Amino acid sequence: MLKRSFLIIVLSLLFLHLAEALEIKGPFLHFKDSIIRVSFQFDLDAESAEEIRKGITKEIIFYIDLFRLWKTWPDEFIAGRKIVRKISSDPMKKEYIATSFDGETIVEKRFNSFESMMKWALSFDDFYLTSLKGMPAGTYFVRTTVESRLRNIPSLFSEIFFFLPDREFKVSSDSGLFVWNESTLKPLR
Repeated sequence: MLKRSFLIIVLSLLFLHLAEALEIKGPFLHFKDSIIRVSFQFDLDAESAEEIRKGITKEIIFYIDLFRLWKTWPDEFIAGRKIVRKISSDPMKKEYIATSFDGETIVEKRFNSFESMMKWALSFDDFYLTSLKGMPAGTYFVRTTVESRLRNIPSLFSEIFFFLPDREFKVSSDSGLFVWNESTLKPLR
């Protein structure tokens, strides 16, 4: 009985810790002709931001995916983009560095302030997702997912203890639905 109570308390504290202020504002969709552009911002919790400020490097992975909605079947994945951003700071030099990798291009930026680095690394404005030309008519939505993996976990350890978490956090948010066919594009309310 005592072990169960202890386990319940530990798990509830763990879930309360994970529920801190991790939020995706958006995604907001912009359409020009048949091209989808996505804007959103991710808010990191205060503890993770403080770790970065003190010099711990974080790797944050962003997934921006287009899905086709099906009523009775699971939603169909259509297209997606994966962006990996590494955020690091050097408190001694007061230097802040962020890199972004989208599968083709690596961009490295240096910043004079921590806030400007975090704004650049955690927000996407008018990001190109895909073109809807040639896609079948249907109801679609965009899902954004943000995750951070735990650092320095040996692969053998993660394979043996597969039931232990391998992520610091994982948060997702869906856009509103929109209907697409070759002649019209309209959002559903």
